Amino acid sequence: MQPVVTLMCGALVGFSLGLIGGGGSILAVPLLLYVVGVRDPHIAIGTSALAVGVNAAFNLLGHWREGNVKWPCAAAFASAGVVGAALGSTLGKLVDGQNLLLLFSFVMVAVGVAMLRPRASGGDPGVHINPAIAVRLLGVGLLTGAISGFFGIGGGFLIVPGIMLGSGMPILNAIGSSLFSVAAFGLTTAASYAFSGLVDWPVAVQFILGGALGGLLGIRLATRLAVRRRLLASIFAGVIFAVAVYMAIRTVIALHGQST
Repeated sequence: MQPVVTLMCGALVGFSLGLIGGGGSILAVPLLLYVVGVRDPHIAIGTSALAVGVNAAFNLLGHWREGNVKWPCAAAFASAGVVGAALGSTLGKLVDGQNLLLLFSFVMVAVGVAMLRPRASGGDPGVHINPAIAVRLLGVGLLTGAISGFFGIGGGFLIVPGIMLGSGMPILNAIGSSLFSVAAFGLTTAASYAFSGLVDWPVAVQFILGGALGGLLGIRLATRLAVRRRLLASIFAGVIFAVAVYMAIRTVIALHGQST
C-alpha cells in the first residue's frame, strides 16, 4: 500500500503547487514523515525538495500555457534565490532535525498571518521589470532562497508574497511566476541533500508521479479563482496554519520523548 499512499500524497502536494504556487514542501515534509513513514527528518526534507522541485517545473509549464508567468521578474527573483538556497541548505544540515521542524512551524505561522493582511490593490497585471523592481526582486529573492534552503522547502509560500512585494503583480501572476523559483530552490536544495545521501529515490519518484496529476487540477482551479484573489490568499493561509499546528505538536512530543 505504501506506493499508493505515496502517490496520493504526491497528488495533494502537486495540487497545492498548481493552486497556490506554494505549500508543496509545507505539506510534503509532514506527509513523508507522518503518512508515508520516512523516519529521518533530513531524508524527508531532501526527498521532498527533489519531488517539489520537479513538480513545480511541471506546474510552471501549465501556468505558462495559461499566460500567468512573468518571466523577467521570475528569473530575477530566482537567480538571487538559488544563491541563498545553496547557502541556507548547507546551514540547515547542521541543525538537529526536530529543532529544524519546530522552527519551520513558527515561520509558517508568520507567513500565514502576512498573507491574510489586506492589500491596497489587486496588483498590476501588466507589470514590466525595471531597475527599481529588479533590485527589490534580487534582495527579496536572496533572503527567501536562504530561508527556503535552510528549512529544505520549495519556498512557494514565501516566494508568492515576495514576488508580489518586489514587483507589484497580482496574486495569480505571482503564483505562476513563483513556480520558477520553487523549482530552482527545490532542486538546488535537493542536490545538496542528495550529495550527502539524504534522498529516498523510490519515494521521490512516486511523489513526482502523483504530483504531476494533482498539479493539472490545481492549475485549472487557480485560473477559475483568479477573480477571487482574497479567497486564494485565504486558502493559502489556511493550509499553512493547519499544517503548522500539527507539525509543532508532533515535534514537541518527539522532543519531549527524546528528553525523557
